Amino acid sequence: MSSLFPMFLKLEARRCLVVGAGSVAAGKIDGLVETGARVLVVATWALPQVTERAEAGQIELQLRPFSLDDLTGAFLAIVATSSADLNREIYREALRRGVLCNVVDVPELCDFYYPAVVRRGDLQIAISTNGQSPALAKRLREQLEQQFGPAYAEWISDLGATRKLVMASDLSSDRKRELLLSLASRTAAEAALAAETKRVEEPVA
Repeated sequence: MSSLFPMFLKLEARRCLVVGAGSVAAGKIDGLVETGARVLVVATWALPQVTERAEAGQIELQLRPFSLDDLTGAFLAIVATSSADLNREIYREALRRGVLCNVVDVPELCDFYYPAVVRRGDLQIAISTNGQSPALAKRLREQLEQQFGPAYAEWISDLGATRKLVMASDLSSDRKRELLLSLASRTAAEAALAAETKRVEEPVA
């Protein structure tokens, strides 16, 4: 098996198709909405939470059978229907059109996989076993969630703001690099995280 190419995609304003609107599809829809993608959902029925997103204008929901034309203009497609034949048909057509496709829980019908992800604000740590052991990926995610606690979100935000100031300064390129490396060092991280944890845990007077 060849290796996967790890990347983080920018989906903002890109057209993404989801076929199906059950519990599995709902989770994928949530993730796409967070990226700012233009989400079209095609399904013969939908869970209330999916319908609510449509009513709020966050997605376009069309309650009808899938049509091959639904793939027109799509950047990627996520397929989560109960029909193996339909899933395979959509994948073949997506492949023909050059549309990236993921048929949920069917690795051989996927151009990309969903990794196990640890999210702490803008910090994202993605874990993949190339489809060999989703259970191991899940366990590693749980371990990393313990290692990288919620306080990392605030620290990463602060680092981003500081980086902008450093890059806009008149310091030399070498000095900027040294300063940024020191700000992201283990010592700096431990100090910042300890301060953030203390702030969160202190009772409000």
